Amino acid sequence: MEALRKEDIYTLEDIYALPDGERAELIDGKIYYMAPPNTRHQRLVSDLHYQIKDFIKRNDGECEVFPAPFAVFLNENDKNYVEPDISVICDKNKITDKGCNGAPDWAIEIVSPSSRQMDYYKKLFKYRTAGVREYWVVDSERELVTVYNFEKDSMEEFSFDKDIPVGIYEGLSLKIE
Repeated sequence: MEALRKEDIYTLEDIYALPDGERAELIDGKIYYMAPPNTRHQRLVSDLHYQIKDFIKRNDGECEVFPAPFAVFLNENDKNYVEPDISVICDKNKITDKGCNGAPDWAIEIVSPSSRQMDYYKKLFKYRTAGVREYWVVDSERELVTVYNFEKDSMEEFSFDKDIPVGIYEGLSLKIE
């Protein structure tokens, strides 16, 4: 009888030991390496970050918005570490010099060919169970945004040419061009 193969379980220590310039996320003790983002991806992150930050500032909002790379420690263990493309955090007590301890209120992921499975499935489950209030998957290839509002237990899809209402901010809707 063949012995069962033991899978390695990684921790935050392994993430911090990565060579300079190498990025990875950690979900349930498994490392997922991240490919460098392309120009379209970075334009989307920049535009969305600007729109959100501008809205918060104009409305004297309490929340802060952070573009990746920004560390999010989803659970109170050392086996989950993610870097959403955009994190919006409304509880200042969660923000430290190292990143965000606990779930951001709103997480946005820009899909790339190498992250499709991760963004639509693994992260969807992790964000929901960790307490993220709203999760957007921005798919530039399909020009579609999937909005998961976990507080209302709803999911809607919007094409890039539509105004997309933000569940955690009344009066804010974003348009992706």
